[in-house]
Amino acid sequence: MRLRARLLARADLRYTPAGVAVLKAGLRHQGSVAEAGIERRLDFELEAVAVGEAAQRLARQALGTELEIDGFLAPPSQRSRSLVLHITEFKAI
Repeated sequence: MRLRARLLARADLRYTPAGVAVLKAGLRHQGSVAEAGIERRLDFELEAVAVGEAAQRLARQALGTELEIDGFLAPPSQRSRSLVLHITEFKAI
């Protein structure tokens, strides 16, 4: 999926025991979509996580930066019913 969002918050960059970088972040999306021919305004926040090079790059972005994000939605654990955006790629816009 692709999403434009503003970087609201981020945790400290951490590393797994295998040495892989992981960064949790908070994002805010504001925009609109057409649904059944009617424009619908969207304004929401979501949690995200980046792993590897994407995590290292995201850690260098200033809070408030608008990003174009590629990624996928998945639960944070097998027992969770909530979803987190896993960032696979992004660019500042």
